[in-house]
Amino acid sequence: MIKEIFSKTEELMKKTVEKCKSEFATVRTGRASVSLVENIEVECYNTIMKLNQIANINIIEGRIIEIRPWDSSIIVNIEKAILNSPLGLTPINDGKIIKINVPALTEERKQELIKQVSKIAENYRVAIRNERRTALETLRQLKKDKKISEDDEYHSEQQLQKLTDTYIKKIDELLEQKIKEINES
Repeated sequence: MIKEIFSKTEELMKKTVEKCKSEFATVRTGRASVSLVENIEVECYNTIMKLNQIANINIIEGRIIEIRPWDSSIIVNIEKAILNSPLGLTPINDGKIIKINVPALTEERKQELIKQVSKIAENYRVAIRNERRTALETLRQLKKDKKISEDDEYHSEQQLQKLTDTYIKKIDELLEQKIKEINES
């Protein structure tokens, strides 16, 4: 019973770390990367599709994102979606290919991005703590229902805290890595 609680909680914490990682990938640094634009939603064919479903996305010379739509009739839709995205990028449309020059970051913009990723990290730390709280409530209910002993509850709480610390540390490491990436750009 306790093992089930731990495995479920650990699985949820792993997913939380993965979500944090993918959200960090969408934060623009001075480097061009496919992950920066691949999930931009484009309105085409009477539906909404992600950019990576309708075009090849390549990086040229580290600072230029090249987007080659499989159907050139939707190139204007792609350009519009990029302009409307919160990334602040300016696409250059030559009729067949869209190129985006990713400018280097100013010191002020770097500080804004560091604040943004720090806030994202804090939200995911809170999510991990909420997973811990849910598991603790379940353990306390089991003890109240006399399904586990007080010792089991105590040791489980200690283990749960170690698990929580491990996953919060992973979030902190991701944050540290992202801040380093922002400062190097």
